[in-house]
Parts: sequence; structure tokens; C-alpha cells
Amino acid sequence: MIALGLTGSIGTGKSTTREMFEAEGVATWDADAAVHRLYAPGGPAAAALKPHFPGAVTAEGGIDRPALSALVTADPDALKLLESLIHPLVAADREAFLASASAPVTLCDIPLLFETGLERLFAAIIVTTCPPAMQRARVLARPGMTEEKLAAILARQMPDEDKRLRADYTVVTDTMDHARAQVRAILAEVTSHA
Repeated sequence: MIALGLTGSIGTGKSTTREMFEAEGVATWDADAAVHRLYAPGGPAAAALKPHFPGAVTAEGGIDRPALSALVTADPDALKLLESLIHPLVAADREAFLASASAPVTLCDIPLLFETGLERLFAAIIVTTCPPAMQRARVLARPGMTEEKLAAILARQMPDEDKRLRADYTVVTDTMDHARAQVRAILAEVTSHA
């Protein structure tokens, strides 16, 4: 099995690129979707977070994401604590996916792949990118997104240029057709070396 890592800054088209890999038969895992599962009622996040962030745990045993966000956005220490509690749960979910995947190629979509030192887990790293004005417009069009939230998110992410320099492959997501052609070319190359 060839395991690929996918990353990129917010609004650069990671989700769409992951879906393009799926359409080509690649088994994919999404870190954001894993967090949603962990935060759902009955998920393991509530037990881990309740002692530290009781106001973010709902009566149903899930996580109130807006409440949690409000608790950690302006407090770097709270954010570090949250990450120390959630990252092991996300890692276990990813490891279970990789252990059970039967496809010849897998892809893990991890927004903070480089920032968390996970590049060593993958045969190759793919970074999504797009022009900065396009990225900004995409992000600010999201419900509830503000300039302040965008600035806070970008401050936690490695700059796009640095990610591109560290990647094995780059997918420019300026158009769907261009991105799809790059995805197919990457797959052709990685599978030719297998």
C-alpha cells in the first residue's frame, strides 16, 4: 500500500482535491471528519475534554464546537491543552484507517501535517495551493468566518510557500480541470514506482 499525505492552508482546496483522489479509487481519511466523529455525542472526546473544558461538553455527551472555539481562540495555553488531548485520539483514528484500508493507495488529509511532524508517515506529501486572493475569497465566504478568525487560523499554519517547498507534489486548485489533471498525474507517477 502506498500512503500519501495531503495538506495545504485553509481555503486552498484540500477537500475538493481529496474528493478527486477518491474518484480515482484512492481510499481517503479526513482529519476534520475524524474530529467531527470524535466530538459527536458518545464519541471519546467528551470524556477527554470534560475535566478541562466542561462548558464545551453538551448534555448529550458531545462537544459544542462554537463554545470550545470561544474557550481556546484567545488562549494559546488552552489551545495547546486541547491539542494534547485531541491529537492522540485523531492519531488512533488515522492508524485504524491505515491498518484496515485495502486499496493500493491511501491518502490522509491532514491540515496541520507539517506543523505536527507527520510527514514521516507517508511515502509522499501533496500540498494544495491557489492564488492568495482566491484563498481569501473562499475562506471569507464560509458561514461565520471573519477576518479575525482567518488571521488566527493562518497564524497557526505554516506559510503556503514553505509547505510547497517541503512537498513532493503540489496541486494548484485554480480550476477543477487543472486540479483533476494534476491528481491523475500524481497517481500515475506514484503507482509507477510501486
